[in-house]
Amino acid sequence: MKNSHRVCVVGNGGWGTALALLLFENGNDVTLWGHSQEELDGIRATGENKPYLAGVKIPDGIRLTSDPSEAVRDADLVVLAMPSHFYRSVCLRFRGLIPAGADVVSVAKGFCEETMERLSVTAAKALDWPEVAALSGPSHAEEVGRHIPTAVVVACTDVEKAHRIQTIFSGPRFRVYTSGDPVGVELGGAIKNVLAIAVGLCDGLGFGDNSRAALITRGLAEMARFGAAAGGLPETFAGLSGIGDLVVTCTSRHSRNRGVGERLGRGETLADIQAGMKQVAEGVWNCRLVCAMAKRLGVEMPICMGVQAVLSGELAPKDAVSYLMGRDSKPEVYGR
Repeated sequence: MKNSHRVCVVGNGGWGTALALLLFENGNDVTLWGHSQEELDGIRATGENKPYLAGVKIPDGIRLTSDPSEAVRDADLVVLAMPSHFYRSVCLRFRGLIPAGADVVSVAKGFCEETMERLSVTAAKALDWPEVAALSGPSHAEEVGRHIPTAVVVACTDVEKAHRIQTIFSGPRFRVYTSGDPVGVELGGAIKNVLAIAVGLCDGLGFGDNSRAALITRGLAEMARFGAAAGGLPETFAGLSGIGDLVVTCTSRHSRNRGVGERLGRGETLADIQAGMKQVAEGVWNCRLVCAMAKRLGVEMPICMGVQAVLSGELAPKDAVSYLMGRDSKPEVYGR
């Protein structure tokens, strides 16, 4: 039997809500924080988070609050589950409020637009915190909330902290591994969103399995060389936060990023697609940052560059395919 911990989940989107439910079912005392009291009142009134995780019952035992001080009071673990676009501003609201002995883990995927840094790094600076761990892997909220078996990885340079977080999250349907490579784990979770848009574009254009497999494979090569240049370990990208998360995001009906790409491939405009979306497709926000960071690191990422050209309106989807297929021939070497 596990010891019960007091946990605060920051962010009442689908992922934050699914993890709050998971942590509660693991026997923990859980508070879910959201910026909108109206949304939280709706969850309490209906017993589910209809905008973000419809059909999943939220127990009365999970506390809901929009007050940062109340949310993290006496917390043993704080889980940061906000979208990357609002990440730093929300972190700043919690600065100076988290108990000194608590662990903090980021479960969001992407980069901070303001700082052009990994989210765990942005959180540590905004919160004035020694180190924020990163949890990532193939884990759709829709499936975690419905107890579908899932495996993820939590990464931190502090091995004991990683093990503490692993223990709190682990359950009968949620297996957690540990890693000492937070750079690689977090980069895998961020870059795969951009690559999923590329796969969606090909699906929208009516291409088939050959195209999808090629993009996933060469996308993994882009991800691995970016990660190595940024200080990650190449082997990390062969794991759950690399190929695991890449495959699920590029192939799943739940993937918002793949869905955006598919609709673009069918001829819809990005403005129209985003206007009708309640939840965020992180790859749209982060693609420009990935490309800028790759240029700064001297890393070649033609698939991500092609996606950015489509998102910016510089290239039509079919022209982006021509750009990729017409590049100079070269040998296949992993990571190059």
